[in-house]
Amino acid sequence: MKDLIYKIGITRIPLVGAVTARNLIGYCGGPRAVFEARKRELLRIPGIGERTADSILRQRVLLEAEAELEFLEKHEVQALFYLDPGYPHRLKHFPDSPVMLYYRGNADLDTRRIVAIVGTRRPSVHGRAFCENLIEELQPYSPLIISGLAYGIDITAHRRCLKAGLPTVGVLGHGLSRIYPPQHLSVAQEMCRDGGLLTEYTSQTDPEREHFPMRNRIIAGLCDALLVIETARRGGSMISAELANSYHKDVFAVPGRVQDRQSEGCNLLIKSHKAALLESAADLAYVMGWEKAGQQQAIQTSLFTELSEAEKLVVNLLRETEIAGIDQLTTGSRKSNSEMATLLLNLEFKGLVKSLPGKRYALVNHR
Repeated sequence: MKDLIYKIGITRIPLVGAVTARNLIGYCGGPRAVFEARKRELLRIPGIGERTADSILRQRVLLEAEAELEFLEKHEVQALFYLDPGYPHRLKHFPDSPVMLYYRGNADLDTRRIVAIVGTRRPSVHGRAFCENLIEELQPYSPLIISGLAYGIDITAHRRCLKAGLPTVGVLGHGLSRIYPPQHLSVAQEMCRDGGLLTEYTSQTDPEREHFPMRNRIIAGLCDALLVIETARRGGSMISAELANSYHKDVFAVPGRVQDRQSEGCNLLIKSHKAALLESAADLAYVMGWEKAGQQQAIQTSLFTELSEAEKLVVNLLRETEIAGIDQLTTGSRKSNSEMATLLLNLEFKGLVKSLPGKRYALVNHR
C-alpha cells in the first residue's frame, strides 16, 4: 500500500506526462526511488529540469497521493499502475498510455473482445437507431463495449448495452468523484454493476476541455475495433479514429448521405481507406474473424485433434499466457527460433493463431 502512494505521486508531479514519468521510473529504478533521488541525479534524466526536480524533492505530491488513497479505499476504486499485472494488456505497449488508471467496476478489461463505439453528440434519429440495433446484433459475440459517457452516440451505446445485458465501460475525462455530464449519473451507477468507469485522472480532477481528447487515446488503445457512428469532419470521434489507426486497431465507419454533415467524417474515413464500411455487426464479425458464442471453440477443438504434438504444445502455451512473444514461446517449448517461427506460421494458416504488433502471438479467439 505504501508503494501505491509513490505510484500515484508520480502522476501528480507538475509538467510530467506519461512518457516523462516512464523515464523517471526507468532511470531511478522504481516509483519510490524517484522520490528518494538527489537533485543532481534527477537533473541527469532527459526531460527533467529544475522546476520538476524541485517539485519531486518537496514531495507535496505524496500528500496529495495519501488523500487519493483514502478516496480509493472508501469508494472501492482499483488503481492500475502500468507495471502491475492488472493493468490492461492492450494498453501496456503504447508509450503514451497512462501511467496510472483508476477503475470502478466489475468488467474484465482484458476480456476476449472489446469494441469501442463513438460518434457525434447530436446524432440523427437514424444514427441512434443504428447504434441500438448494432448493440443488439453484437450480443451473440459477447464483447465488452466501451465509450465516453458523453451525450449522443456514447450514452446511446451505454444504455442499449445495459438493456441487452452486455458489459459496458465508460472512459472519463475527469476524476471519479463526479460524473460529467451529471445527467448521466444514474446510467453510470448502473454500469458499475457489470461494466465500469475508467479514468487516468485522480478523483478530484474536473472535466476540463483538454482532458477529453486525452481520454480518447485510452478508448482507441483499449479496444480491438473502433466503430464510428455519425461524425462531422472534426471532433473527438475523428481524433479517436486517427489514434486507433496509429495503434493498428481495426476502424469501422457507418456511411451516410453525402449531404449530411453528421456523416461527413464517416464518409471521409471510408473514402480515405482509414475505416472499413460498416452496415451491420456481421461486417464487423467477418473482418475480425469472430464466431458467435460457442462456434469458434467447437472449431478449435476439432482442429486441435489434428495438430502435431509440437503444435499442440504451442497452443497450450498460448492458452496459459493469452499473449506471448516468440522468445517467451521458444523458452517455454524448448524450440529454436526457426522451429517456433515455422510452428506459428502453420498455426496461422490453420486459423488457430494470430500475430499481433511487436512480434507477439495469441489464439484467434482471444479478442
